[in-house]
Amino acid sequence: MLAGKEIVGTIAVKDLATARKFYEGTLGLKVEDDKGTEAHSYRSGATRLIVYRSQFAGTNKATALNFMVGGDIDNLVKALRERGVAFEHYDMPGVNWEGDLMVAGPMKAAWFKDPDGNILCMMNG
Repeated sequence: MLAGKEIVGTIAVKDLATARKFYEGTLGLKVEDDKGTEAHSYRSGATRLIVYRSQFAGTNKATALNFMVGGDIDNLVKALRERGVAFEHYDMPGVNWEGDLMVAGPMKAAWFKDPDGNILCMMNG
């Protein structure tokens, strides 16, 4: 029924101006649609992300969004670290950590948080 339909990610934030500095300034996303004081829309590749104002921002304790970055993951981790992004390290059985990268066989991932504590991840998949 929904197969083939576009999926759009959504992230709740407390302050859109602070979120915009992070998503646009730090991560390099470009605002596609500025919906005023309640939401912004970004496009990344063929996907969209809506960042909207909510009192429940940052309450999710699981990964909210994955960026599939391919072989650029090592360079992107380094570049984001240089922009002040702190990476998260989680205790997971069967994985190794190489600096801020979790490595499990050919899979690599790096987690970080936005200013509201939403957990974001980059994956080489």
